[in-house]
Amino acid sequence: MNQSTSIIEIKGIGEKTAALFQKLNIETVGDLLLHYPRTYVQFPVAKEVAEVTDGETAAVLGRVRKTPVVRRTRSMPVTVTTIGTDEAELELVWFRMPYIKSQLAPGNTYVFYGKVARKGSRLVMEQAAIYSGEAYAAMEQAFLPVYGLTGGISNNLVTKTVRSVLGREELFKEYLPREIRSRYKICEYNYAIKEIHFPENMDTLIAARNRLVFDEFFLFILNMQYHKEKRIKEANEFEFREDSFTDELIARLPYELTGAQKRALSEVKRDMRSPYVMQRLIQGDVGSGKTIIAFLAMADAAHNDYQSAIMAPTEVLARQHYETFQKLCEEFGLKIPVVLLTGSMTARQKRMAYEALQLYPNAMVVGTHALIQERAIYDNLALVITDEQHRFGVRQREIFAEKGRHPHILVMSATPIPRTLAIILYGDLDISVVDEVPAKRLPVKNCVVNTGYRNKAYAFIENEVKNGHQAYVICPLVEEVEGMETENATDYVKKLRQIFPEEIQLGLLHGQMKPAQKNKVMEAFMKNEVQVLVATTVVEVGVNVPNATVMMIENAERFGLAQLHQLRGRVGRGDAQSYCIMVNCSSAKTAERRLKILNDSNDGFRIASEDLKLRGPGDFFGIRQSGELQFALGDIYQDAAVLRDASEAVGELLAEDPDLMSGEHENLRHYLEAFLMREQNQMSL
Repeated sequence: MNQSTSIIEIKGIGEKTAALFQKLNIETVGDLLLHYPRTYVQFPVAKEVAEVTDGETAAVLGRVRKTPVVRRTRSMPVTVTTIGTDEAELELVWFRMPYIKSQLAPGNTYVFYGKVARKGSRLVMEQAAIYSGEAYAAMEQAFLPVYGLTGGISNNLVTKTVRSVLGREELFKEYLPREIRSRYKICEYNYAIKEIHFPENMDTLIAARNRLVFDEFFLFILNMQYHKEKRIKEANEFEFREDSFTDELIARLPYELTGAQKRALSEVKRDMRSPYVMQRLIQGDVGSGKTIIAFLAMADAAHNDYQSAIMAPTEVLARQHYETFQKLCEEFGLKIPVVLLTGSMTARQKRMAYEALQLYPNAMVVGTHALIQERAIYDNLALVITDEQHRFGVRQREIFAEKGRHPHILVMSATPIPRTLAIILYGDLDISVVDEVPAKRLPVKNCVVNTGYRNKAYAFIENEVKNGHQAYVICPLVEEVEGMETENATDYVKKLRQIFPEEIQLGLLHGQMKPAQKNKVMEAFMKNEVQVLVATTVVEVGVNVPNATVMMIENAERFGLAQLHQLRGRVGRGDAQSYCIMVNCSSAKTAERRLKILNDSNDGFRIASEDLKLRGPGDFFGIRQSGELQFALGDIYQDAAVLRDASEAVGELLAEDPDLMSGEHENLRHYLEAFLMREQNQMSL
């Protein structure tokens, strides 16, 4: 068995289960082992009955006082017994588990693990797991993995399958040169893989995570720098006129561009008229007005009789750009064809789009990854704009460059990254920063609240809807995950149906839905056919619904601040006052301090800077960032020091062996090739 072995070869995995694993993008043993836990559960120290409290998940050490009783109801058998003393008693209840009676002997002591709830005057634990004292002591304080799941796949199944694979011989070859591992004090790769799934303690977990985060950054930067060294600065083959065309368009806009927008557009226009092909990043906070810069740059290309293309990370956003650009062309009286090309279009629609690419030498082309498929052939492409860099890598930009002459490349990014980190992550790009927000937009009003505020929040949302507005409710999970007391979108939308009146239409949106389903829900929300959209973070990427005025984020403490800032950016996009309600379900002071940063500021660059100061090396449970570059484990804010180490290691490695041809770098070269293959496979999904 090796990394490329199909998971169907693993004992206990049949074709039906393998098909379910495919929904998690797990097809091989390597995919399985790189499906890291999303968090961990620790079994607590066992308590006496007198120490437990209402609402806690606890392990209780207790003597069974009497023989369990099985009561037969119409719907199910219910098994009941008690532990403790007359002064402190805990009732234990199991539904549909009559066999429990034979497992519990009166007078014997066991450890019962589950959630405690007060029912009248009694404390009750339902569906408790049962352990002997010795068995529980062996598990106590162990880190148990909690994985991302899909319907039909339980956490226990993933855990069991990973454990069975890791029990075999080492599956991965160490590829990092020994001197790099020694200098940066990072552990061996197979050890890291085992410990990230089943850590012995917090120290080994931190060591494993540190190694795997280093790998993610190292490979990303190596891929970028390796190709950069191979790439000669391309000569600019396109001739752009020096005239006042874009200035005239700007003068006719119904609002004034900010100084930062004008500066960024000026730098783009200058690059497109320079001797070399443009490679530029526009880094702008949410709501800073990057889309109008993209439109004006594309209009400049069309005015000079060239094609341009903008690629969005989602079909919803691509359609939004398409409609916006069509509307702007009409308002300005521009005779520029705007062409849409996405993966879910019918064969006939795609064929017409391909024909338009050949027919119109000055077309604005808007789409998703379908823009770089083989059948998309451009006649006169001079400018490529990619929206949201985290879904679009160096290789994808090169595919565009291979379609005819080498076009100018402009990357737009919405997450504010401190400039020192941006230079590392985008070392092959020049950087423009759009750090002003259009004056007409009212700042979003923020509040951080505890769970006791929920009913007031629901009443507030209902009132906003009655006033003609809409709202988002964000949950961290798609569906319930065992061991995690976290809100999930699937159950939350059911709960809201019991709370809101029937005339308020609810929608559900998450990443596991098919593209056509997501488009349908999002379009209904944009048309105000859905007033309250319950969603996961799938909405964070550029969705523009100016009528939405409320963003309620459940379990806000589980998100990174950059991601919360992105989510908040979905409201405040119209003229009405907007609000962001962040529900903090944690009592930890660190969560309170982090959320206070967001509560006190709408400035993404300041938030990023403050967040960076707060982070510590062990602070990695439930605070995944999002934005530019979605690594499996790495977080560019929290792991800034590791990012710098990886960048330094890549620089020294390529200075010593630019082609990675020495014998000691053979494994690294093969691993880099596999990394590029995985990146291309992800791109084609």
